[in-house]
Amino acid sequence: MATSVAARGSPWARTRRRLEAGLRPRPPRSPWRARAKTRLAYLEVQLKREEARPPSADRKALLRGMESHLEKARAAAEETFGWRRLWSGSTAQEGVWSNLRSADVLLLQLVSDQEAAGRASEVMALVKRHLGRDDPQRVRLAQRIRSIVSGELVPTDRELLVRALDSAYVALDAELARVRSLRNILWTATFVVLLGVAGLAVYGWFFPQSLSLCFAPKLGPGGGTAVDIVCPSKEFRGLPAGTVPSSRADSRDILTVEVAGLAGAAFTVIASLRHIRGTSTPYMLPLASAVLKFPTGALSAFLGVLLIRGAFVPGLSDLDSRSQVLAWAAVFGAAQHLVTRLVDDRAQMTLAEVGKTTDSVVDPENAAVMEATVYGKGQQTRRGQGKEAAVEQPAGSPPR
Repeated sequence: MATSVAARGSPWARTRRRLEAGLRPRPPRSPWRARAKTRLAYLEVQLKREEARPPSADRKALLRGMESHLEKARAAAEETFGWRRLWSGSTAQEGVWSNLRSADVLLLQLVSDQEAAGRASEVMALVKRHLGRDDPQRVRLAQRIRSIVSGELVPTDRELLVRALDSAYVALDAELARVRSLRNILWTATFVVLLGVAGLAVYGWFFPQSLSLCFAPKLGPGGGTAVDIVCPSKEFRGLPAGTVPSSRADSRDILTVEVAGLAGAAFTVIASLRHIRGTSTPYMLPLASAVLKFPTGALSAFLGVLLIRGAFVPGLSDLDSRSQVLAWAAVFGAAQHLVTRLVDDRAQMTLAEVGKTTDSVVDPENAAVMEATVYGKGQQTRRGQGKEAAVEQPAGSPPR
């Protein structure tokens, strides 16, 4: 009973019932799901074609395995996750693409020798993108690629293609795992810094005098009997000369400085967009790197104004107006880019490592092709030179 209820409630079962009832399936909720369903439909067609061929014990096992992977991929693509949808997208993507890649590996074992030879160049391209130049499978496949492409397959070539494709997909999964790990680290760091910034604002709200950001830049109009006090949220003029600046601190001072720092950080985020490039990876790593700048800007603004308040920066110990305090807070908020740009560089480097071509110094495949090309051209050149010599030689002259 429990199994039937689970089957009725599964996403694939609901989609199948809609199709049987003549209704259109629900549109994908995100672009990556649309791409995954397109690839899934292609592999399902390939599976049906292979099922039409004469079965054997080995083929039946491979067909069942491929069908199982496609079912799991469809279920992951249709999964809604309910209230966990906001942070479960990575789980769905991993489930979809890992099963699709495994089904593709099984498909390579099912196709005919001619189709396997036709896919050899595709497999070689994936291997060169994701396997190191000293990987034994890559070296062996590079040595056999010309014979495989020409259709001269030996019994071990099919297994070589399958193992090489599987290894390339495993390496791709590892590259994407590094992207996902860095993305998770950035979101965690953003949450921690945001928590610290919010904690400072709450602490300053209830205890404003303990973290005072107020300045006493100069004496007021009354000479030695009055003083001006400048705070981030208010200005006080003509106060008694003995007034302590921290006594006039307001509960909104720290929050005001952090808002100015957020504004400065937002400017650097907009300026850094010109360096952001699109990526085909399923994780929004540039977005996580950009969001980190906002709480970091608020924190750096608070620390910068606090350093000025403590006379740590020579010549900036006396700010004359509230506008100067907010201006310096915005400057320190933008200055966080000096630190976070290192994070941006690391993110771009990690994205560049996904699918990066790792050509060896002497690629056996390219070397073989180039050798054949040069040899053919050399033979044609020598034959052409011989013909020209024969034409230029006068009739009746002795042969050279």
